[in-house]
Amino acid sequence: MYPFVRMFKENFLARRAAPLGLTETHVSHHICWPWDLDPWVELNNGRTLTLFDLGRLPLAIRTGLIGVLATNGWGITVAGNTLRYRRRVRMFDRLEMHSRCIGWDARFFYMEQSMWRGDDCTSHMLLRSAITSASGIVPPAQVLSAMGHGVDSPDLPGWVTAWIEADAQRPWPPVR
Repeated sequence: MYPFVRMFKENFLARRAAPLGLTETHVSHHICWPWDLDPWVELNNGRTLTLFDLGRLPLAIRTGLIGVLATNGWGITVAGNTLRYRRRVRMFDRLEMHSRCIGWDARFFYMEQSMWRGDDCTSHMLLRSAITSASGIVPPAQVLSAMGHGVDSPDLPGWVTAWIEADAQRPWPPVR
């Protein structure tokens, strides 16, 4: 089940936090609860993705994106991601999550998120996100204009552009 109580808590805290610039980092704190575990008694890989949701939604609140989505009747969707797991997360581990938008192109916003247990990074994700309307994808330039921002993206890091290029080579639809 989706962790709605945790989502409401994070959103409540975000609404009371200072606004963030579009590429600034939102920091949040989480606990790995027993219901987050897999049969090996560590954080389930699917729940990791869900916990990262709990960092992106408050980021969208603090940057002003959520208000623009509501005003325009737009939505937001995950359009792709790659996730690197490096350290096991066990029950009751306390995690610090860092979430930030690192740039955009003509169609997508790119976000970077990481979870930390002390000085150890447990996982790191690159995520591509699209703003959607009834007509399809809303270009980031239009979204940024509605937010009152300029439309020029910071330069995307080389590892991000390499991922974009590699993902473009992937066949769609996949072969059965």
